[in-house]
Amino acid sequence: MSQKVLLNSKEVTIILHRLACQLIEKHLDFSDTILVGIQPRGVYLAERLKQILEDEYKVPEISLGYLDITFFRDDFRRTDKPLEANKTQINFIVEDKKVIFIDDVLFTGRSIRSALTAIQSFGRPSEIELLVLIDRRFSRHLPIQPDYRGRQVDAINGEKVIVSWKENDGEDVVHLVTN
Repeated sequence: MSQKVLLNSKEVTIILHRLACQLIEKHLDFSDTILVGIQPRGVYLAERLKQILEDEYKVPEISLGYLDITFFRDDFRRTDKPLEANKTQINFIVEDKKVIFIDDVLFTGRSIRSALTAIQSFGRPSEIELLVLIDRRFSRHLPIQPDYRGRQVDAINGEKVIVSWKENDGEDVVHLVTN
């Protein structure tokens, strides 16, 4: 198994600031915009973006929620291993709001399809956008594309993109792992 660094800590920080600026350009004051981190790994990216937007760009009171899609996945009954559900935490109204789904890696698109179904339990958003740190563009099973992307990666099926966050893994780094 070999491992290649795609993004180091400094590059991740630069990308996070660029993504934050792109969000500000489109949403300005965020009064009608909600950030939703897709559990489990999108939560770290969503929290970091919220922190940057509020602390460094002085955007007040950004709504942030966490969405668990475990039981909305089309493959959740096809595995022998036990499922580990995460917590959904959406403490605000989604009806007629602009929702930005946030995830670390866009791979097949199935997680996003599941998120589209899951969010309907909380109301009907006026608009849904997708922000990802890594877009594996040649791996899509569904016609889903990000509105905001940190980096595009051309990884073949035997390769994995692993995103590590300092909050959980001790450092910000993105690796391409080959078996």
